[in-house]
Amino acid sequence: MTELEAYRREIDAIDGELTRLFLRRMEVTGRVGAYKQAHGLPVLDAAREKDVLARKVALAEGQAAKADVTALYETILGLSRRQQRKLVTEAGDEGYARIRAALAGARPPLTQPRVLYQGVPGAYAEEATALFFGEERPRQAAETWEEVFLALREGRADYGVVPIENSSTGSISQVYDLLAKYGHYIVGEQVVKVEHCLLAPKGATLDTVREVYSHEQGLRQCADFLKAHPAWKGIARLNTAEAGRYVAGSGDVTKAAICSRRAAALYGLEILAEHISLSESNYTRFVVVSPVMERRSGSDKVSALFVLPHRSGALHEIMTLFAVNGLNMMKLESRPIVGRSWEYLFFVDFTGDLADPAMDGVLRELSQTAESLRVLGNYRTCGG
Repeated sequence: MTELEAYRREIDAIDGELTRLFLRRMEVTGRVGAYKQAHGLPVLDAAREKDVLARKVALAEGQAAKADVTALYETILGLSRRQQRKLVTEAGDEGYARIRAALAGARPPLTQPRVLYQGVPGAYAEEATALFFGEERPRQAAETWEEVFLALREGRADYGVVPIENSSTGSISQVYDLLAKYGHYIVGEQVVKVEHCLLAPKGATLDTVREVYSHEQGLRQCADFLKAHPAWKGIARLNTAEAGRYVAGSGDVTKAAICSRRAAALYGLEILAEHISLSESNYTRFVVVSPVMERRSGSDKVSALFVLPHRSGALHEIMTLFAVNGLNMMKLESRPIVGRSWEYLFFVDFTGDLADPAMDGVLRELSQTAESLRVLGNYRTCGG
Protein backbone atom coordinates (compact mmCIF):
# COMPACT_ATOMS: atom_id res chain seq x y z
CA MET A 1 0.00 0.00 0.00
CA THR A 2 1.35 3.43 -0.96
CA GLU A 3 1.41 6.35 1.44
CA LEU A 4 -1.40 8.05 -0.56
CA GLU A 5 -3.57 4.92 -0.41
CA ALA A 6 -3.03 4.80 3.35
CA TYR A 7 -4.21 8.40 3.71
CA ARG A 8 -7.27 7.69 1.58
CA ARG A 9 -8.15 4.63 3.64
CA GLU A 10 -7.92 6.73 6.79
CA ILE A 11 -10.17 9.39 5.24
CA ASP A 12 -12.71 6.71 4.25
CA ALA A 13 -12.83 5.47 7.82
CA ILE A 14 -13.33 8.99 9.17
CA ASP A 15 -16.03 9.66 6.57
CA GLY A 16 -17.85 6.50 7.60
CA GLU A 17 -17.92 7.65 11.22
CA LEU A 18 -18.96 11.18 10.21
CA THR A 19 -21.82 9.80 8.15
CA ARG A 20 -23.07 7.61 11.01
CA LEU A 21 -22.91 10.58 13.41
CA PHE A 22 -24.62 12.88 10.90
CA LEU A 23 -27.50 10.45 10.36
CA ARG A 24 -27.81 10.03 14.14
CA ARG A 25 -27.94 13.82 14.49
CA MET A 26 -30.64 14.06 11.82
CA GLU A 27 -32.68 11.39 13.62
CA VAL A 28 -32.56 13.49 16.80
CA THR A 29 -33.39 16.75 14.96
CA GLY A 30 -36.37 14.90 13.48
CA ARG A 31 -37.61 14.27 17.01
CA VAL A 32 -37.03 17.97 17.73
CA GLY A 33 -39.22 18.78 14.72
CA ALA A 34 -41.96 16.51 16.05
CA TYR A 35 -41.75 18.26 19.44
CA LYS A 36 -42.00 21.68 17.77
CA GLN A 37 -45.04 20.53 15.84
CA ALA A 38 -46.73 19.24 18.96
CA HIS A 39 -46.04 22.44 20.91
CA GLY A 40 -46.63 25.00 18.16
CA LEU A 41 -43.01 26.16 18.02
CA PRO A 42 -41.36 27.65 14.92
CA VAL A 43 -38.63 25.76 13.09
CA LEU A 44 -36.14 28.61 13.09
CA ASP A 45 -34.68 29.47 16.48
CA ALA A 46 -32.07 32.07 15.54
CA ALA A 47 -30.70 32.46 19.08
CA ARG A 48 -30.22 28.71 19.44
CA GLU A 49 -28.47 28.45 16.05
CA LYS A 50 -26.18 31.35 16.93
CA ASP A 51 -25.25 29.61 20.19
CA VAL A 52 -24.61 26.28 18.41
CA LEU A 53 -22.32 27.96 15.89
CA ALA A 54 -20.42 29.89 18.57
CA ARG A 55 -19.74 26.74 20.62
CA LYS A 56 -18.59 24.74 17.60
CA VAL A 57 -16.35 27.51 16.32
CA ALA A 58 -14.76 27.83 19.77
CA LEU A 59 -13.43 24.26 19.37
CA ALA A 60 -11.34 25.28 16.34
CA GLU A 61 -8.04 27.13 16.40
CA GLY A 62 -7.04 29.69 13.80
CA GLN A 63 -9.23 31.85 11.58
CA ALA A 64 -9.16 29.47 8.62
CA ALA A 65 -10.31 26.52 10.73
CA LYS A 66 -13.01 28.62 12.42
CA ALA A 67 -14.34 29.71 8.99
CA ASP A 68 -14.41 26.08 7.80
CA VAL A 69 -16.27 24.91 10.91
CA THR A 70 -18.75 27.76 10.51
CA ALA A 71 -19.44 26.76 6.89
CA LEU A 72 -19.85 23.11 7.88
CA TYR A 73 -22.34 23.76 10.66
CA GLU A 74 -24.31 26.37 8.73
CA THR A 75 -24.89 23.66 6.12
CA ILE A 76 -25.82 21.07 8.76
CA LEU A 77 -28.22 23.51 10.43
CA GLY A 78 -29.74 24.30 7.03
CA LEU A 79 -30.33 20.60 6.38
CA SER A 80 -31.91 20.24 9.82
CA ARG A 81 -34.30 23.12 9.14
CA ARG A 82 -35.28 21.61 5.80
CA GLN A 83 -35.97 18.27 7.52
CA GLN A 84 -38.14 19.93 10.18
CA ARG A 85 -40.10 21.94 7.59
CA LYS A 86 -41.56 18.62 6.41
CA LEU A 87 -42.94 18.00 9.91
CA VAL A 88 -43.88 21.42 11.26
CA THR A 89 -46.88 23.43 10.16
CA GLU A 90 -46.20 27.03 11.09
CA ALA A 91 -48.70 29.84 11.44
CA GLY A 92 -48.48 33.55 12.07
CA ASP A 93 -45.68 34.24 9.61
CA GLU A 94 -46.91 37.51 8.12
CA GLY A 95 -44.21 37.81 5.44
CA TYR A 96 -44.86 34.31 4.17
CA ALA A 97 -48.64 34.89 4.31
CA ARG A 98 -48.32 38.01 2.13
CA ILE A 99 -46.32 36.09 -0.46
CA ARG A 100 -48.85 33.27 -0.56
CA ALA A 101 -51.71 35.78 -0.86
CA ALA A 102 -50.01 37.40 -3.85
CA LEU A 103 -49.48 34.00 -5.48
CA ALA A 104 -53.10 33.03 -4.83
CA GLY A 105 -54.24 36.23 -6.55
CA ALA A 106 -52.09 35.70 -9.64
CA ARG A 107 -53.98 36.15 -12.90
CA PRO A 108 -53.57 34.26 -16.18
CA PRO A 109 -51.82 36.08 -19.06
CA LEU A 110 -53.97 38.65 -20.85
CA THR A 111 -54.99 37.80 -24.41
CA GLN A 112 -55.38 41.37 -25.75
CA PRO A 113 -52.83 43.36 -23.74
CA ARG A 114 -51.75 46.97 -24.05
CA VAL A 115 -47.97 46.77 -24.31
CA LEU A 116 -45.41 49.51 -23.70
CA TYR A 117 -41.66 49.60 -24.28
CA GLN A 118 -39.01 52.27 -23.79
CA GLY A 119 -37.53 53.82 -26.93
CA VAL A 120 -38.73 54.31 -30.48
CA PRO A 121 -39.47 51.88 -33.33
CA GLY A 122 -36.30 50.01 -34.23
CA ALA A 123 -35.06 49.84 -30.63
CA TYR A 124 -33.86 46.55 -29.20
CA ALA A 125 -36.68 46.91 -26.65
CA GLU A 126 -39.18 47.00 -29.50
CA GLU A 127 -37.59 43.87 -30.96
CA ALA A 128 -37.86 42.15 -27.56
CA THR A 129 -41.52 43.19 -27.34
CA ALA A 130 -42.26 41.80 -30.79
CA LEU A 131 -40.48 38.54 -30.01
CA PHE A 132 -42.35 38.04 -26.73
CA PHE A 133 -45.86 39.15 -27.74
CA GLY A 134 -45.67 38.59 -31.52
CA GLU A 135 -45.06 41.05 -34.37
CA GLU A 136 -48.81 41.47 -34.85
CA ARG A 137 -49.43 42.73 -31.29
CA PRO A 138 -49.77 46.57 -31.24
CA ARG A 139 -47.17 48.23 -29.03
CA GLN A 140 -46.56 51.76 -27.83
CA ALA A 141 -43.31 53.54 -27.00
CA ALA A 142 -42.39 55.49 -23.86
CA GLU A 143 -39.54 57.96 -23.50
CA THR A 144 -38.03 56.63 -20.28
CA TRP A 145 -37.99 53.47 -18.18
CA GLU A 146 -39.77 55.26 -15.35
CA GLU A 147 -42.55 56.32 -17.72
CA VAL A 148 -43.15 52.62 -18.43
CA PHE A 149 -43.50 51.90 -14.69
CA LEU A 150 -45.76 54.92 -14.18
CA ALA A 151 -48.03 53.86 -17.03
CA LEU A 152 -48.42 50.42 -15.44
CA ARG A 153 -49.24 51.91 -12.05
CA GLU A 154 -51.79 54.31 -13.53
CA GLY A 155 -53.49 51.62 -15.61
CA ARG A 156 -52.47 53.05 -19.01
CA ALA A 157 -50.73 49.80 -19.99
CA ASP A 158 -50.92 46.12 -19.03
CA TYR A 159 -47.29 45.18 -19.65
CA GLY A 160 -43.99 46.99 -19.96
CA VAL A 161 -40.79 45.67 -21.53
CA VAL A 162 -37.51 46.97 -20.09
CA PRO A 163 -33.86 45.82 -20.22
CA ILE A 164 -32.37 44.47 -17.01
CA GLU A 165 -28.91 43.21 -17.93
CA ASN A 166 -26.44 42.92 -20.78
CA SER A 167 -23.94 40.09 -21.20
CA SER A 168 -21.10 42.55 -21.89
CA THR A 169 -21.78 45.49 -19.56
CA GLY A 170 -23.73 43.85 -16.76
CA SER A 171 -26.82 44.86 -14.82
CA ILE A 172 -28.92 47.95 -15.50
CA SER A 173 -29.19 49.32 -11.99
CA GLN A 174 -31.90 51.90 -12.74
CA VAL A 175 -34.36 49.16 -13.68
CA TYR A 176 -33.66 47.25 -10.46
CA ASP A 177 -34.32 50.46 -8.53
CA LEU A 178 -37.64 50.95 -10.38
CA LEU A 179 -38.73 47.38 -9.58
CA ALA A 180 -38.14 48.12 -5.90
CA LYS A 181 -39.80 51.54 -6.05
CA TYR A 182 -43.03 50.64 -7.88
CA GLY A 183 -43.72 47.15 -6.54
CA HIS A 184 -44.50 45.65 -9.97
CA TYR A 185 -43.97 42.02 -10.93
CA ILE A 186 -41.85 40.23 -13.53
CA VAL A 187 -44.05 37.91 -15.60
CA GLY A 188 -41.63 36.96 -18.38
CA GLU A 189 -38.29 37.58 -20.03
CA GLN A 190 -36.91 37.87 -23.54
CA VAL A 191 -33.26 37.67 -24.58
CA VAL A 192 -32.21 39.64 -27.67
CA LYS A 193 -28.90 39.30 -29.48
CA VAL A 194 -27.40 42.78 -29.73
CA GLU A 195 -25.71 43.29 -33.09
CA HIS A 196 -24.56 46.88 -33.06
CA CYS A 197 -23.78 48.63 -36.31
CA LEU A 198 -22.43 52.10 -37.07
CA LEU A 199 -25.11 53.85 -39.14
CA ALA A 200 -25.01 57.20 -40.93
CA PRO A 201 -26.88 59.16 -43.62
CA LYS A 202 -26.27 58.38 -47.28
CA GLY A 203 -22.93 59.73 -48.50
CA ALA A 204 -21.20 59.38 -45.14
CA THR A 205 -17.96 57.44 -44.67
CA LEU A 206 -15.82 56.61 -41.65
CA ASP A 207 -13.68 59.64 -42.61
CA THR A 208 -16.62 62.09 -42.51
CA VAL A 209 -17.85 61.03 -39.05
CA ARG A 210 -17.13 63.35 -36.13
CA GLU A 211 -19.92 62.56 -33.64
CA VAL A 212 -21.39 59.18 -32.65
CA TYR A 213 -24.77 58.96 -30.93
CA SER A 214 -26.26 56.06 -28.98
CA HIS A 215 -27.66 55.07 -25.61
CA GLU A 216 -24.94 55.14 -22.94
CA GLN A 217 -25.04 51.34 -22.84
CA GLY A 218 -24.50 51.20 -26.61
CA LEU A 219 -21.47 53.49 -26.32
CA ARG A 220 -20.04 51.33 -23.52
CA GLN A 221 -20.65 48.12 -25.43
CA CYS A 222 -18.67 49.48 -28.41
CA ALA A 223 -15.88 51.13 -26.40
CA ASP A 224 -13.01 49.37 -28.18
CA PHE A 225 -14.33 50.29 -31.62
CA LEU A 226 -14.72 53.92 -30.56
CA LYS A 227 -11.20 54.00 -29.06
CA ALA A 228 -9.84 53.13 -32.51
CA HIS A 229 -11.29 56.47 -33.70
CA PRO A 230 -10.09 58.94 -31.04
CA ALA A 231 -11.24 62.01 -33.00
CA TRP A 232 -14.89 60.94 -32.69
CA LYS A 233 -17.04 62.31 -29.87
CA GLY A 234 -19.49 59.89 -28.24
CA ILE A 235 -22.81 61.49 -27.27
CA ALA A 236 -25.47 59.67 -25.22
CA ARG A 237 -29.12 59.67 -26.30
CA LEU A 238 -32.25 58.20 -24.71
CA ASN A 239 -32.16 55.06 -26.85
CA THR A 240 -30.10 53.42 -29.60
CA ALA A 241 -32.93 53.62 -32.15
CA GLU A 242 -33.77 57.19 -31.12
CA ALA A 243 -30.14 58.02 -31.87
CA GLY A 244 -30.59 56.48 -35.32
CA ARG A 245 -33.75 58.48 -35.92
CA TYR A 246 -31.99 61.67 -34.85
CA VAL A 247 -29.02 61.07 -37.15
CA ALA A 248 -31.32 60.20 -40.06
CA GLY A 249 -33.31 63.40 -39.52
CA SER A 250 -30.16 65.50 -39.46
CA GLY A 251 -28.92 64.29 -42.84
CA ASP A 252 -25.47 65.29 -41.59
CA VAL A 253 -22.63 63.03 -42.78
CA THR A 254 -20.53 64.03 -39.75
CA LYS A 255 -23.04 62.31 -37.47
CA ALA A 256 -23.39 58.56 -36.97
CA ALA A 257 -25.38 56.31 -34.65
CA ILE A 258 -24.73 52.99 -32.96
CA CYS A 259 -27.86 50.90 -33.28
CA SER A 260 -29.37 47.86 -35.01
CA ARG A 261 -29.90 46.70 -38.58
CA ARG A 262 -33.62 46.99 -37.80
CA ALA A 263 -33.13 50.73 -37.21
CA ALA A 264 -31.04 51.08 -40.39
CA ALA A 265 -33.85 49.67 -42.51
CA LEU A 266 -36.50 51.70 -40.68
CA TYR A 267 -34.75 55.08 -40.95
CA GLY A 268 -32.96 54.70 -44.28
CA LEU A 269 -29.42 54.78 -42.89
CA GLU A 270 -26.31 53.25 -44.41
CA ILE A 271 -24.24 50.71 -42.47
CA LEU A 272 -20.64 51.93 -42.19
CA ALA A 273 -19.45 49.13 -39.88
CA GLU A 274 -20.91 45.92 -38.47
CA HIS A 275 -20.21 43.71 -35.42
CA ILE A 276 -18.66 46.57 -33.44
CA SER A 277 -19.55 45.37 -29.92
CA LEU A 278 -16.89 44.45 -27.36
CA SER A 279 -18.05 40.86 -27.62
CA GLU A 280 -19.55 38.89 -30.48
CA SER A 281 -21.75 37.19 -27.88
CA ASN A 282 -23.59 40.34 -26.86
CA TYR A 283 -27.07 39.75 -25.49
CA THR A 284 -29.53 41.88 -23.55
CA ARG A 285 -32.09 40.32 -21.25
CA PHE A 286 -35.39 42.17 -21.13
CA VAL A 287 -38.08 41.57 -18.50
CA VAL A 288 -41.82 41.84 -19.02
CA VAL A 289 -43.27 43.80 -16.11
CA SER A 290 -46.87 43.80 -14.89
CA PRO A 291 -48.67 45.54 -12.00
CA VAL A 292 -50.28 42.17 -11.18
CA MET A 293 -48.57 38.84 -10.51
CA GLU A 294 -49.15 36.20 -13.17
CA ARG A 295 -48.61 32.47 -13.55
CA ARG A 296 -47.57 31.20 -16.98
CA SER A 297 -47.09 27.60 -18.06
CA GLY A 298 -43.56 26.24 -17.92
CA SER A 299 -42.40 28.60 -15.15
CA ASP A 300 -38.92 27.57 -14.00
CA LYS A 301 -37.33 30.77 -12.66
CA VAL A 302 -38.17 32.77 -9.54
CA SER A 303 -37.17 36.41 -9.02
CA ALA A 304 -37.31 37.95 -5.55
CA LEU A 305 -35.95 40.87 -3.58
CA PHE A 306 -35.03 40.83 0.08
CA VAL A 307 -33.44 42.90 2.83
CA LEU A 308 -31.17 41.13 5.32
CA PRO A 309 -30.56 41.85 8.98
CA HIS A 310 -27.48 44.07 9.25
CA ARG A 311 -25.22 41.49 10.89
CA SER A 312 -22.29 39.26 10.03
CA GLY A 313 -23.14 36.04 8.18
CA ALA A 314 -26.67 37.04 7.17
CA LEU A 315 -26.00 36.68 3.43
CA HIS A 316 -24.22 33.36 3.96
CA GLU A 317 -27.33 32.05 5.74
CA ILE A 318 -29.40 32.81 2.65
CA MET A 319 -26.81 31.22 0.35
CA THR A 320 -26.81 28.08 2.51
CA LEU A 321 -30.59 27.90 2.29
CA PHE A 322 -30.39 27.77 -1.51
CA ALA A 323 -27.60 25.19 -1.42
CA VAL A 324 -29.27 22.71 0.93
CA ASN A 325 -32.52 22.90 -1.07
CA GLY A 326 -30.72 22.17 -4.33
CA LEU A 327 -31.69 25.49 -5.91
CA ASN A 328 -29.46 27.06 -8.53
CA MET A 329 -28.94 30.75 -7.78
CA MET A 330 -28.73 32.25 -11.26
CA LYS A 331 -28.10 35.86 -10.28
CA LEU A 332 -27.58 37.98 -7.17
CA GLU A 333 -27.63 41.77 -7.41
CA SER A 334 -27.39 44.36 -4.63
CA ARG A 335 -28.67 47.94 -4.56
CA PRO A 336 -28.21 50.52 -1.75
CA ILE A 337 -31.18 51.26 0.49
CA VAL A 338 -31.95 54.98 0.47
CA GLY A 339 -31.56 56.45 3.96
CA ARG A 340 -29.73 53.40 5.35
CA SER A 341 -26.04 53.84 4.66
CA TRP A 342 -24.13 50.65 3.78
CA GLU A 343 -27.28 48.52 3.83
CA TYR A 344 -28.60 46.87 0.68
CA LEU A 345 -31.56 45.42 -1.15
CA PHE A 346 -30.73 42.10 -2.77
CA PHE A 347 -32.33 40.87 -5.97
CA VAL A 348 -32.04 37.15 -6.64
CA ASP A 349 -32.99 34.88 -9.54
CA PHE A 350 -33.10 31.15 -8.83
CA THR A 351 -34.47 28.01 -10.41
CA GLY A 352 -37.87 26.78 -9.30
CA ASP A 353 -41.61 26.60 -9.84
CA LEU A 354 -43.67 28.06 -7.01
CA ALA A 355 -46.43 25.59 -7.83
CA ASP A 356 -44.13 22.83 -6.56
CA PRO A 357 -45.12 21.98 -2.94
CA ALA A 358 -41.42 21.66 -2.06
CA MET A 359 -41.02 25.41 -2.65
CA ASP A 360 -43.39 26.15 0.22
CA GLY A 361 -40.74 25.52 2.87
CA VAL A 362 -38.16 27.49 0.89
CA LEU A 363 -40.42 30.56 0.80
CA ARG A 364 -41.25 30.25 4.48
CA GLU A 365 -37.62 29.98 5.50
CA LEU A 366 -36.58 32.83 3.20
CA SER A 367 -39.24 35.04 4.76
CA GLN A 368 -38.04 34.12 8.27
CA THR A 369 -34.34 34.56 7.51
CA ALA A 370 -34.67 37.88 5.69
CA GLU A 371 -35.75 41.12 7.32
CA SER A 372 -38.24 41.48 4.47
CA LEU A 373 -38.95 39.46 1.32
CA ARG A 374 -41.02 40.04 -1.82
CA VAL A 375 -41.45 37.59 -4.69
CA LEU A 376 -41.17 39.52 -7.96
CA GLY A 377 -42.35 36.71 -10.20
CA ASN A 378 -42.22 33.11 -11.39
CA TYR A 379 -41.79 32.73 -15.14
CA ARG A 380 -40.15 30.76 -17.91
CA THR A 381 -36.44 31.16 -18.64
CA CYS A 382 -35.65 32.48 -22.10
CA GLY A 383 -32.38 31.19 -23.53
CA GLY A 384 -32.28 33.67 -26.42
